[in-house]
Amino acid sequence: MAVTVETLDKLERKITLTLPVGAIQSEVDSRLKKLARTVKMDGFRPGKVPMNVVAQRYGYSVHYEVMNDKVGEAFASAANQAKLRVAGQPRITEKDGSAAGEVAFDAFFEVYPEVTIADLSGVEVEKLSTEVTDAAIDKTLEILRKQRRTFGQRAQDAAAEVGDRVTVDFEGKIDGEPFSGGKAEDFQFIVGDGQMLKEFEEAVRGMKAGESKTFPLSFPADYHGKDVAGQTADFMVTLKKVEAANLPEVNDALAKSLGIAEPSVESLRSDIRKNLEREVKFRLQGRNKQAAMDALVTKAELELPKSSVQAELNRLLEGARADLKQRGMKDADKAAIPEDIFRPQAERRVRLGLVVAELVRANDLRAKPEQLKAHVEELAASYEKPAEVVRWYFGDRDRMAEVEAIVIENNVTEFVLSQAKIVEKMVSFDELMGQA
Repeated sequence: MAVTVETLDKLERKITLTLPVGAIQSEVDSRLKKLARTVKMDGFRPGKVPMNVVAQRYGYSVHYEVMNDKVGEAFASAANQAKLRVAGQPRITEKDGSAAGEVAFDAFFEVYPEVTIADLSGVEVEKLSTEVTDAAIDKTLEILRKQRRTFGQRAQDAAAEVGDRVTVDFEGKIDGEPFSGGKAEDFQFIVGDGQMLKEFEEAVRGMKAGESKTFPLSFPADYHGKDVAGQTADFMVTLKKVEAANLPEVNDALAKSLGIAEPSVESLRSDIRKNLEREVKFRLQGRNKQAAMDALVTKAELELPKSSVQAELNRLLEGARADLKQRGMKDADKAAIPEDIFRPQAERRVRLGLVVAELVRANDLRAKPEQLKAHVEELAASYEKPAEVVRWYFGDRDRMAEVEAIVIENNVTEFVLSQAKIVEKMVSFDELMGQA
């Protein structure tokens, strides 16, 4: 039977579906008979409940299920026959005045748009690169040494310096009143590590064990403790102990403690270089991928399905509420969050998803088995037992689906970079890694 598709708007369509009442009732009767074999009701033995009683109790719900199933099947068949790529779920309403023996429905829905991607050769894309220098290796070594540092008590008259671990008692008051979280005893922190506010660290620096000091401290306006944010407190601190840091030497023993197979300083530096180069590669891929995707979106023309944008909006709102809940907000799932603040992000995601899908389809950029294997092996390389990590990835479809998505994005990135006008830019290791 021919399917008539009515165009309502750019992407909105309507199909009228007609179902024979007899076929629906036949399916309802069949399901009720099957249900009657197992249903349990007071006063009847299992399987002996009269059909009219079963129909009275379950007839409405079974009829509802059958209608949903039949309408869904009819819509899927009609959309397939009309070769439509349906976006989202259809909105289906029953029509009045159906012909005798029939029931009719109107299905309103959207279709995916045609995606036109212009010539990419004229667009400029900035491609970053960097080099893992000896200085970067030295800095990483210092971090590893700090992670394994020990502390020894300084002389009684020694002043606290940057890098020392101090033990203090403190109490803060605002307008003479104590506040929650403003008091502690035997509290330890390392001067200069940024665990405490800068004014607090500056006040303790230079103090000696046994000394006390009172000083004002201004909490930033964006301080995580909202009760004190933007206010000034008076703190009294007593320094009880000063301990100097002892960092391990860079030698074979350090290499051994870090699990280097053939422990030596040379092997340790080589291992650090490999890990940094791996991390640099992933970071460069991420930055260059973003630049490529930005360029791709500017060269694409398409209409956005409202249903797809709304679905993405719902996901973003759900994520925002989950984040608020994790931060301890009460009734976060009921938080009134204006969805318009997420609309540009939702529209971009939908647009990019459709453009990438079209590019993948048109240029066969799907993830190949050997690419998936290589990517998983690269991810596993930094672990102590790579083979187990590889099995862990391949043993779960969801994890492999995530890997496949990344590989496809990488393929799209490489394709865009191969077509576009590349502007090479060298950045420092620290800039790429976001370090000071």
